[in-house]
Amino acid sequence: MQAKVLAALSGGVDSSVAARLLVEQGHEVVGAYMKNWINEENIAGNCPWQQDIEDARRVADQIGIEFRVVNLMREYRERVVRYLLDGYTGGITPNPDAMCNREMKFGVLREYSAAEGFDFVATGHYAQRRVREPGGTVEVLRGADGSKDQSYFLALLCQEQVRAALFPLGALKKLQVRNLARDWGLATAEKKDSQGICFIGEVRMSDFLRTFLPDDPGPVLDVEGRLLGEHQGLHLFTLGQRRGIGVASRQHGAAYVVVAKEPGRKALVVALEDPAAPLLYASRALVSEVSFLGDGFREGEDLEAQARYRSPSAQARITEWDQDTRRARIEFREAQRALTPGQVCAFYRGAELIGGGFFERIEHES
Repeated sequence: MQAKVLAALSGGVDSSVAARLLVEQGHEVVGAYMKNWINEENIAGNCPWQQDIEDARRVADQIGIEFRVVNLMREYRERVVRYLLDGYTGGITPNPDAMCNREMKFGVLREYSAAEGFDFVATGHYAQRRVREPGGTVEVLRGADGSKDQSYFLALLCQEQVRAALFPLGALKKLQVRNLARDWGLATAEKKDSQGICFIGEVRMSDFLRTFLPDDPGPVLDVEGRLLGEHQGLHLFTLGQRRGIGVASRQHGAAYVVVAKEPGRKALVVALEDPAAPLLYASRALVSEVSFLGDGFREGEDLEAQARYRSPSAQARITEWDQDTRRARIEFREAQRALTPGQVCAFYRGAELIGGGFFERIEHES
């Protein structure tokens, strides 16, 4: 069935191929670049928004579709940048990519597309979409390319959002996408993938944070309370971090790793990397603000939980579930490294993404 689709063109190869595939499928397609950030603060790093717009425009011209630049800078600062800064200020580690998907691509842009008469918003995510039956629940499944699967970043979406979403690359491998771009002669065929902050670019998180948040020094302590050095701000570190701690990093062949942040005394707590290192591994956690794409889970259910993008999902049990507060207590079958407050926990039944929430509290053995 032909549909009217607003294809989000980021200026990268994935979204370019996604848009061309939609044209090949016979849809009425318009390309849109989300103008979210132009680096007015001159943060050090590569913020190539102008080049990205030009690349997106060239691809739209090549595949013969209308191209628009949709200015969402105000909404991006309000919904993503503020969330990011508030999170780090509050001592947690936010996930701007997941929030950008919920609030921007499938939030503000979806609302814009609906107002303009489009049926769907399409993106270059490596995830699959499946409708259970005509007019039924829309499911999101892991992408066919396990090394590129991006369903984790969609864990905060709801059914209304995924109903209006298309993921044309879901059944493809990354190499296939590159080859299609080359075969079609797309301007982005050889362009490197962006590894930076969502819509901001290849900017070090520490440089981004220092632009908006002042340094707030404090002690670096080991787990027994011994002073090892000084840090410039707890917001510059995350649990599990090995590099950039600022103290001698190796003793007896092991590296220091961040295992805790104590805002009350501004202390960064580190331990030598080891499976038995205090506070580094945990099996139990409280997950809050849980939402579902479709059917939810039930208390006592065994499923899979994924604690960060590059980590594999792991077997876990929902030991408690409070529908009213949207909080779930989960227990992993095997202890997980550096579970981090603020990060997204995505829940799966096999390949199906069922929803997600935020780690609120990590429960260590007493």
